[in-house]
Amino acid sequence: MSASLITRHSDAAAFLSRTQAALLEHESANNLMLGLCLRLQRHPERTERPPYFATVEEDGELAAAAVMTPPYNLIIFGRRGADLAPWHLVADDLLHDAWPVPGVVGPAEAAEAFARVWTGTSGCAYRLGMRERVYELRQVIPPADPGGGLRLATESDLELAAAWAVAFILEAGLADPPEQTRKNMATKIADRMLYLWEVGGVPVSLAAGTRPGVHCISVGPVYTPPEHRCRGYASACVAALSRRLLDSGWEFCTLFTNLANPTSNSIYQKIGYRPVCDFNEYRWPSCPEIAS
Repeated sequence: MSASLITRHSDAAAFLSRTQAALLEHESANNLMLGLCLRLQRHPERTERPPYFATVEEDGELAAAAVMTPPYNLIIFGRRGADLAPWHLVADDLLHDAWPVPGVVGPAEAAEAFARVWTGTSGCAYRLGMRERVYELRQVIPPADPGGGLRLATESDLELAAAWAVAFILEAGLADPPEQTRKNMATKIADRMLYLWEVGGVPVSLAAGTRPGVHCISVGPVYTPPEHRCRGYASACVAALSRRLLDSGWEFCTLFTNLANPTSNSIYQKIGYRPVCDFNEYRWPSCPEIAS
């Protein structure tokens, strides 16, 4: 019979010392957890509330890992996605210290397994939220030229970028507070990670680099306002940014798409993004005392 042990880690560095090698085995699939933790390691001051870091070992081997930066969802990694045993330890640990857990996101099989355990442990019914797909790109396929070009966003673009980012969050059904979204856009501009596709001096689409990993960097968010859609601007913007990131030394780029949006899943594949795995989000809205 295997012996399981959960360990809480004090910071991102301690967590990565136990998980990074495993996460790098499939860096594209694990880019969310890895990129987030590397960012927390580099910039701990950018998180207002203490994050949650935990690992579960079975007979001395890493079996699962969980990270959360309140008020956002718990992010999970599991070597055996459908195995419920590690998630019982994580759920018990979170509930014991009354961590506010609004939901979980991770590879589809593991996320469903955790949601089932959470329901059995907390009594909160779960529901499927967003279904996403992770993509990877190593070589850009140039799209048709819609006119215009890519440029780095500056401080003068902050209000526009923040408004577009809030609109993106509303369309995607996410719960990010607008004030935090504005801060995130300001940080991306300061980090020189936010780009605009511009036609005749008018911005028509937005894309950003995010979560630098070890060999890859992610792209997101991507947003084109309704009045500028169906003209190829998003394809051109993401392709140009992806090429710039590859040219700067990254081995590959990753991004997430909402599977409810067939347009985005189609256009990204046409410029060279290839599917890696599916991610699911589960939430338990009927338990405000836990999800608050």
